[in-house]
Amino acid sequence: MPIYAYEAVDATGTVVKNSYDADSEDAVRMEIKRLGMTAISIQKQTALNKSININIGGKPKTRDLSVFCRQMTSMVRAGVTMIDSLKMMAESTENRKLREAIEDVRVSVEKGESVSAAFSEHPDVFSEFMVNMVQAGEASGSIDIAFERMALQLEKSGKTQAIIKKAMVYPIVVVVVMIAVVIVMLVKVIPSYASMFADLGTDLPAITKGVQAVSNFIIHYWFIIVPIIVAIAVGTATYSRTDSGKHFFGKIAIKFPAIKVLVIKSASAMAARTLSTLVAAGIPLVEAVEISAKVMTNVYFKEALMHAKEEILIGQPLSRPLEESGLFPPMVYHMVRIGEETGQTEEMLDRCADYYEEETEMAVQAMMAALEPMIIIVLAGVVGIILGACMAPMLTMYQALDSL
Repeated sequence: MPIYAYEAVDATGTVVKNSYDADSEDAVRMEIKRLGMTAISIQKQTALNKSININIGGKPKTRDLSVFCRQMTSMVRAGVTMIDSLKMMAESTENRKLREAIEDVRVSVEKGESVSAAFSEHPDVFSEFMVNMVQAGEASGSIDIAFERMALQLEKSGKTQAIIKKAMVYPIVVVVVMIAVVIVMLVKVIPSYASMFADLGTDLPAITKGVQAVSNFIIHYWFIIVPIIVAIAVGTATYSRTDSGKHFFGKIAIKFPAIKVLVIKSASAMAARTLSTLVAAGIPLVEAVEISAKVMTNVYFKEALMHAKEEILIGQPLSRPLEESGLFPPMVYHMVRIGEETGQTEEMLDRCADYYEEETEMAVQAMMAALEPMIIIVLAGVVGIILGACMAPMLTMYQALDSL
């Protein structure tokens, strides 16, 4: 049976992209209409126009999960059964690992398991946050709302992560280019000047001798330098996964002036958004705080939230341990305290998340504004030293000729 790829608009105006096995285009159009959507385009997939799946099956990205949740919301609200919804998502999802997990969930649901229980069997794909959200949706009879809130949470988290990653691309690319330029100049350019330097018959300037020494060292001992660099990189990556390494790099992240503000604001946005979503879904505050702790990337924020959970269990309000941790900005625990006093904790957390997501974006822009000239200055300085090493002997020779 041929596969048709289609785009349609649901009742909320959201564009849904999916695929469907059918005998004809008319059958696909009828199925889209049955789902309560309006078809935009329908195209039969062939060997020439079929989407090429280049995903090697790694862990699904935040965007993959947000698209999954958004489409599940549309299909459930359109009256499609959970099993049929999962079947269609399994057929249309590109990420192999997510596709296989969805198919396993569908099989489990067919056997009588709940969706949340089936999700929990794939912790490497569906986080505890998603499992609890679906469980709350099942308990309240509003699983579509649970998927919608998850989609919103994942979209906002994905946007924040994308902003941070985008900020890191420029300095990384510039540093890589700088290293490549320096290596080429030291390995190719400097040796070509070596014979000319020797023919001058004069004592070379100190800067030229230093650059020549570095060039000779790289040329003659590269087979030692490369393994050392690889070993340092692997060792650093391995150490960063240990408890000691997590605390070491976590401490640097919240203390180093260049990234401190960005780390704190992004962590505050993530914690507030996750807590708001979970509390809105009816998850008890203790469980919501514990789940929020698990999604934090910095170990110190993770430990602060786990400590807050313990404090809540003995009757303390959430705002107190957040303030005592010394990690969260004053606005976070002040907003939480206002929410606790007025019974609007969810709304205050939501406003706090909105504020710090905007602050994160502004912090990224500020960091980039500061980094760009610094990187250019460093690059110019390094290249300038190498060029100076090449030009200094010539200037010395010209000065010697002028004195004759």
